Amino acid sequence: MTFYLRLRLSIAGLLLMSCVATAQAAELTVRVTPDNRALRDNISAYIGSLADRDAVALQRLRRTAEAQAEQAAQALGYYHAQIDSRVEPGATPRLVLDIQTGEPVRLRQVDIRVEGPARQLKSFKAPDGANLKPGAQLNHGFYEDAKTLIQNQAARYGFFSGRFTQQKLIIDPQAGYADVALVYESGPRYRLGHVEYEGDFPFDQDLLNRMVPFKPGEPYDSETLAELQQTLLRSGYFDSARVNAIPADAKDQTIPVMVNLTTRKPRTLGLGLGYSTDVGPRVRATWDRHWLNAQGHSLGAEMELSAPRQNIGAWYDIPGHDPVNDKFRLAGGYQYEEIADDDSLSRLLTVGPEWHRKLPSGWTRVLSLKLQREEYRLGDDSGLSTLLMPGVDYSYLRSDNRIDPSHGYRLQFGVSAAKEGIVSDANMVHVTALARGLTTFAGGHRLLGRVQVGGNATNGYKQIPPSLRFFAGGDQSVRGYDYQTLSPTNSDGDRIGGRYMVAGSVEYQYPLKDKWRLATFVDQGGAFNALDNPDIKTSVGVGVRWVSPVGPIRVDLAHGLDEEGGFRLHFSMGPEL
Repeated sequence: MTFYLRLRLSIAGLLLMSCVATAQAAELTVRVTPDNRALRDNISAYIGSLADRDAVALQRLRRTAEAQAEQAAQALGYYHAQIDSRVEPGATPRLVLDIQTGEPVRLRQVDIRVEGPARQLKSFKAPDGANLKPGAQLNHGFYEDAKTLIQNQAARYGFFSGRFTQQKLIIDPQAGYADVALVYESGPRYRLGHVEYEGDFPFDQDLLNRMVPFKPGEPYDSETLAELQQTLLRSGYFDSARVNAIPADAKDQTIPVMVNLTTRKPRTLGLGLGYSTDVGPRVRATWDRHWLNAQGHSLGAEMELSAPRQNIGAWYDIPGHDPVNDKFRLAGGYQYEEIADDDSLSRLLTVGPEWHRKLPSGWTRVLSLKLQREEYRLGDDSGLSTLLMPGVDYSYLRSDNRIDPSHGYRLQFGVSAAKEGIVSDANMVHVTALARGLTTFAGGHRLLGRVQVGGNATNGYKQIPPSLRFFAGGDQSVRGYDYQTLSPTNSDGDRIGGRYMVAGSVEYQYPLKDKWRLATFVDQGGAFNALDNPDIKTSVGVGVRWVSPVGPIRVDLAHGLDEEGGFRLHFSMGPEL
């Protein structure tokens, strides 16, 4: 007896395992005549998954599925659809729906209006698309979208007392038409009140108020409140900023604005390691004191060390009228650099004020007055230069991604000057310009371009120090030539820098799998002393790109197309723009 019971249990277990192993999810097939993908997808979405129902369960579901299909068809305006269903048994049972759409219901009279003060607001748009015009096919989704659009705009622009005085969708399936009446009475537009701040922060309220992009009494706009939050976060003073303006708290249609602030830690220390074939291994350290006092003053320092170049700099910032986009900076620094592979070097000390401003156009402008003193040796020539240089720099960056953009461009332009006798040893006008561009097409193929120019206008070129002369060659200039080796030379063959410089590059990148790309490029450029006789070098090469979390890492093999060139391996990293 015991053996018999165990045998029956074992057989039942095997049968159960067999059923589980062979269970298949049932399938739904929707056939629409004439073919209509939108209707087919809508019906499938209404009915949803059939799970692991067998043929018997599908038979019980069939009438419910027909009713769901009818609702899905009516939602798109098909009130005369003929729906037939059947179940096809088998290892994978199937529920089949055949739909004859019939003629859809169409819109006859459409009255969609916004009344009240919102009607005078140009940015408040009443829905008026082709899908809601007389003669258009009825679609319940478009009608609901129109209501939602009006309500969303009312919430954005502060019409919190608004309501629909009419919202009717009258359908006559037999006649085949529908009438829409959607009238919204906006009521008065609410206004923004004074901004109050909560939290533990060390700043004067005047500093905070200068970041507010509106004045009390201005019309409500949720985008303005979002801009306030972003401005506070971009200031660099806060870890978080939560902005609340609750319509229920309004008095006389004026909403108080409450901002809860969490101040960031005052100090940040950063350390970075890098490598490029231009300068070899390098170490970079930064230190920032994000705020010093209640007025939001800040200071910082940075240091970079590599074999040919070492520099250290410091700055003190005072926020301007617009603390995020406007600041006064007092900056200074020292740099030691060995130039090219010759017995040439530069020791440069700079100090002076700068005024940084982000313009409404998106350009960043820097006005400066720099006093620089430079001791240098270029081969057998040595000197000590002092220059007081007022200058202006403009820069603009448009990029769709900070680390690895697919489209964008960078523009930079700078000019500075010195006048002999006004704390300066020479007359000079120094100009530089840079343009980079990147576009991606055909599923990942990329094209990059770069143009870089510079020039000095002076009547005393021998008094111009190396930091203001031009050299070319290297990872970021003309690959295939060593760093700063493209330059005019003196009678001893020492590279002494040129009055002018031009460099350009065109690069194509072919996408490999994941984060890898293959590159090919042509570079041209050089530094020279005469515009009518420029010494331009050309190089070609191939490379590999790997998009790391900190930006693309580039390895290039370049060939300079003359006797000074040869084959050179270049390694660099950082954003493409």
